[in-house]
Amino acid sequence: MGLTPTFALQLLAALVAGGFTTLTASPFELWWLGPIAIGLLYAGLHTLSPAQAALKGWLYGVALFASGTSWVYVSIHDYGYTGVPLAVFLTTLFVTVLALFFAGTFWLYRRFCSPRWALASFAGAWVLGEVLRTYLFTGFPWLLVGSSYVDSPLANWAPVGGVYLLSLLVVLTGTLGAELLRRQWWTALPLAAIWLAPLALPSLWTTPASEPTRVALLQGNLPQLLKWTPEGQRVAANTYSDLTRRVADEADLILWPETALPMIDNQARPVLERVQANLPPSTALLTGIVQLDENNRYFNSVIGVGNVEGSYQKEHLVPFGEYLPLESVLRGAIDFFDLPMSSFSKGASEQTPMQAAGVTIGNAICYEIIYPQLVARRAANSDVIVTVSNDTWFGASIGPHQHLQMARLRALENGRYVVRATSNGITAIINPRGEVVDSAAQFETTYLTGEFYAMKGVTPFNRTGSWPAWLFAGLILLPGLIRKR
Repeated sequence: MGLTPTFALQLLAALVAGGFTTLTASPFELWWLGPIAIGLLYAGLHTLSPAQAALKGWLYGVALFASGTSWVYVSIHDYGYTGVPLAVFLTTLFVTVLALFFAGTFWLYRRFCSPRWALASFAGAWVLGEVLRTYLFTGFPWLLVGSSYVDSPLANWAPVGGVYLLSLLVVLTGTLGAELLRRQWWTALPLAAIWLAPLALPSLWTTPASEPTRVALLQGNLPQLLKWTPEGQRVAANTYSDLTRRVADEADLILWPETALPMIDNQARPVLERVQANLPPSTALLTGIVQLDENNRYFNSVIGVGNVEGSYQKEHLVPFGEYLPLESVLRGAIDFFDLPMSSFSKGASEQTPMQAAGVTIGNAICYEIIYPQLVARRAANSDVIVTVSNDTWFGASIGPHQHLQMARLRALENGRYVVRATSNGITAIINPRGEVVDSAAQFETTYLTGEFYAMKGVTPFNRTGSWPAWLFAGLILLPGLIRKR
């Protein structure tokens, strides 16, 4: 694999494209850089061998994840009890392994796809690579290309086909644009269709109830490193009790964030009962909590007091944070593998939706909100999506902004309000168009009050899920495979 000047330029373009893709996401939101990044990756790719293409894809992934998931270092070093050298090593390992998804996609594309159908085949291969990254080894659908387009002219495609359709259209824009620059004038027509068709699509597919529900979202801003100490438990109980007293008469639904009380549910019951005693009878309170069942299994859960029926146990757990793969080998190896509450059990896939304050709740705890299929299942049988999160793990990084952006896209995909209570920000109320109605300042002990409407009806995406976009990606990939054969 000789490093010619032309090949070196392509590798440099891959690194630039990775940085550009990070800039499309929050908090930068330069979404127009997305097609440019794709164009840089696509240009000249047909001249490379499969091995060279794999290297180009891998370098793109390294640049993307090194810049876009830099918060991983914060989580490992600042909150994972890990020294700088080991934190750097683990973060580097994380980035370089994730980048292999792009290396594999690019290698397969060059190995099996004909250049004659390149612009469509590349887009199809890209999206199927994103699908693989979403599900393989529990999945990591962070920084999917389409996630950055909630504020773009393409946004109205989201309720139709979800994030994977957005990714497909962004990648097609990049490949079509590259061909247009090569004076393939016919590409102007599909480019125009991609960007003008959303003008004819509805911006809202669901209808609101006649009366709003008043909501209060509490943000305790408690130090993560002290949270699970006896002092941290006392401060948490006092902080959330005090904040609840302030909003008791202003809300039908009060929401505390993930593990707001750093204790087991049975330990937290006296605190919750004292809080409930000071609430109006019709007011519901939901909180993230750790549940312990009769079989000594721990669950990351949402429970309620007052006008509440049911509970929710988190289905999709975070590897290394909430459970430890290869636990018998890794447990005790380094402090990072012994984080508090890192032995959770998985909740059932099918759970009866919670009822609170007269509305049906679709729950998504923290990391779950980034999974479009999971959230669509919850939203299909609910009036509103409620997500609680502990974003303290991100520190003062770009992570919370990216997390909020993905929550906004879930609201847009499903035509539901998303009400989001976090430990230290970004706490927000998001309307069904994916717009932030209001938010609380980060890193403050505060609360956010507002209203949401129970939404009825479903979007096309909520009805079908992601599979039509996956099928379309496969279909436009197929001609390239046939021609190559």
